[in-house]
Amino acid sequence: MLFRESLVVSVLVMSCMAAAGKDKKKAVLPTDILEARSVLVVVDPDAGVALDAPNANRTAREDVEKAIMVWGRFELVQDVSSADLVIEIRKGSGKMVEPTVGGIPINNRPVMVDSTDAGIAGAGRRGNAPQAGDPTNDQGHRPTPQVEVGQSEDMFLVYRGKRDNALDSPAVWRYSGKDALRSPGVPAVVEFRKLIAESEKQAAAATP
Repeated sequence: MLFRESLVVSVLVMSCMAAAGKDKKKAVLPTDILEARSVLVVVDPDAGVALDAPNANRTAREDVEKAIMVWGRFELVQDVSSADLVIEIRKGSGKMVEPTVGGIPINNRPVMVDSTDAGIAGAGRRGNAPQAGDPTNDQGHRPTPQVEVGQSEDMFLVYRGKRDNALDSPAVWRYSGKDALRSPGVPAVVEFRKLIAESEKQAAAATP
């Protein structure tokens, strides 16, 4: 009798877990995310430069930006103050432990300079006033050897922009996996596109 009761309880628990799993799939993005039209792509500011692949993160960022341009939904911008969304990426090494070099600025963007007949009128980043904690303003520190632990897969995280310290807020959505940032497919962008499409579909179905 005790065995039968234990079996019933186990079945109920498994059923609840399965139901919870199905509910997770029904999760949709908030309205403000669906209305976003500009995006900034940055490398995780805490990521170091890998000794055996020093350009891995920069290349991954460029591949993500190209995939977003092909998508055509978002305008790419160069600072948080102009970005409705901030996408943070980090290239995985496939290793649980990897030596890297920290303190190297990897999100600095080029300075925009306007010229007139009278000469240079001004210099600096075009757009709104800079936000505190903008990762593109990272000046870096002295290069320092370090060891990164546990970051073996590619990471793709989406945050709300146009706010101070945007990357310190909870991510709206995250995706990780082996080669998730790999070009030309860039699976992370593909999955984000699917999520937005499904969210819009469900939002339309819920509208009276």
